[in-house]
Amino acid sequence: MPRPQVFTPALLLLSLACAGSRPTTDAPSMPHDSCCAIVELRQYTLKPGQRDTLVDLFEREFIEGQEAVGMAIPGEFRDLDRPDRFVWLRGFSDMASRHQGLTAFYGGPIWKANRETANGTMLDSSNVLLLKPSRPGSGFGHPLAERPPKGATAIPPSVVLATVYAFDAPVDEDFVRFFEQELKPALAEAGLPVSAYFQTDDSPNTFTALPVREGEHVFIWFSGAPGAEALQERLSRLTASPAWSARVEPELKRRLKSAPEVLRLSPGARSRLRV
Repeated sequence: MPRPQVFTPALLLLSLACAGSRPTTDAPSMPHDSCCAIVELRQYTLKPGQRDTLVDLFEREFIEGQEAVGMAIPGEFRDLDRPDRFVWLRGFSDMASRHQGLTAFYGGPIWKANRETANGTMLDSSNVLLLKPSRPGSGFGHPLAERPPKGATAIPPSVVLATVYAFDAPVDEDFVRFFEQELKPALAEAGLPVSAYFQTDDSPNTFTALPVREGEHVFIWFSGAPGAEALQERLSRLTASPAWSARVEPELKRRLKSAPEVLRLSPGARSRLRV
């Protein structure tokens, strides 16, 4: 989360004046099953031992608070491989509504009442990718799970897999076709059907108090499995596939700027994206 009260280049900045005690916005809540034309993938590095504190606060105060002003929160996660990493997704219908929703939330009473606690858990909150669906139907358009109510504590056993590919240039139609015609079928055959895929949205940041990673070109796909062991078994099945090792993986490596970033994510108790 941003540190609106501190103006230094190393921290997220926010300086919003809110007239009155309620958000001033006419934005309706985003329908849950229409998310999202614009998505932020946000990865926060936290102080040791502080992740559960932030997750509890986030699920108690920040989900409904953001959705009430027109934003969507498809999922929030603990990174299974980084014990001090909190990952979450935030969606918008467009960049104009992004500015409107963020202005309302970070200038409103919920953030003001909880920002010191939230910021106190964090070392860095600037790892943010701004994304758009690669195709009209490739986002989180299918119905997500119903969100458990406030107070829910049961952690789903499933694991969400997010894989990030980096490129030297913007993602083009040729790569999207390669992904759809070669990668997706190989993943599905291994038991990892792709649920959504996105690429960098290079629109100007309409809310500059919250920076995003600019000048980068990424493609991200989401899948998952019922649990960590099942995920590992399916990844092993993928790498053992002759088609993958002989054709798909070499062509993928040829196109990428660097090795893929693989995120194994444990959904929070109230996450709608949970496999």
